[in-house]
Amino acid sequence: MVRGDESALSSILNPDNSILMLKNDTLIRALLRLPTPYTPVWVMRQAGRYLPEYNATRKRAGSFLGLAKNPDFATEVTLQPLARFKLDAAILFSDILTVPDAMGLGLYFAEGEGPKFERPLRDESAIRKLAVPDPATSLGYVLDAVKQIRRALDNSVPLIGFSGSPYTLACYMIEGGGSDDFRTIKSMLYARPDLLHHVLDINARAVIAYLNAQIEAGAQAVMVFDTWGGSLSDAAYREFSLEYLRRVMAGVHREWDGQIIPSIVFTKGGGLWLEDIAAIGCNAVGLDWTVNLGAARRRIGDKVALQGNLDPMVLFSNPAAISTQVDAVLRQFGKGSGHVFNLGHGISQFTPPEHVAALVDAVHELSRQYH
Repeated sequence: MVRGDESALSSILNPDNSILMLKNDTLIRALLRLPTPYTPVWVMRQAGRYLPEYNATRKRAGSFLGLAKNPDFATEVTLQPLARFKLDAAILFSDILTVPDAMGLGLYFAEGEGPKFERPLRDESAIRKLAVPDPATSLGYVLDAVKQIRRALDNSVPLIGFSGSPYTLACYMIEGGGSDDFRTIKSMLYARPDLLHHVLDINARAVIAYLNAQIEAGAQAVMVFDTWGGSLSDAAYREFSLEYLRRVMAGVHREWDGQIIPSIVFTKGGGLWLEDIAAIGCNAVGLDWTVNLGAARRRIGDKVALQGNLDPMVLFSNPAAISTQVDAVLRQFGKGSGHVFNLGHGISQFTPPEHVAALVDAVHELSRQYH
């Protein structure tokens, strides 16, 4: 099936069988570049610390991992933003580092320091022992959460599953946590590219298995977060990030249970490579706030949908300014389908929740003139 080909979707999109039988299928239609009455909106990291109810649930869970590894808690926090805001999608509450944790690297969260690994990949023997985890066993808690969230949503809006990209996962696995300069992984990239390619091959196969397991459990769209791909040189991005994103797109289910499963790929800092990302087989390309949405549409908007791309810092202004900036993003994209409104990166934990409500309402109100 050709992605974005409306005629090829006719057997799925007909009056007797709307997309996924969703009450609100706007996001799925936009990702497939089909007509919508308005521009759908969701927010990266929409279940998070900016919400007081999330913080209360996290306190009950005892820790971030206690929250993420308990399907009841994960379901609860996934649904919290939907109870507050008229969002057009839910996104699974989890973390991209659950995959390397399942590989045995020992994920933990140091207070005030973010995620870290007890056993980062620093020597060849450890790298050669790396294996693809079985999602059904080592990541069963995520799949249980997907099933539970789908039941709780009752087809109100679609559920997005996700994973980190092979390269972004490798950054954490090799650095042992976050990094300002990625010195360790880039040293490996240039001195022992064979070792890094081995890690990336394992990661790509793990991401494919993980996303497919999420789809089989009930995810109705999937997103790959290539958070650190933009830190690479042009040649290195193409060899060590883009190629493995291509492999992931080739291996992830395009359809499941008779329904199309749209895919989104987001490389933060990836504005240089939009045409290349659009060519790897995804349905939509995520854009950070440094990219002009109109220019991106002229470059790739006839091939894929676009997601983005409001600067998250706009949400620290005021409702009137938020509305103005929302209108600017919508005007950049212009008339027609194929746009999913989102931030250009994850929402800040310090964002006032009422400003998110202003964002969502502005998108829904102002976007109708473009459809």
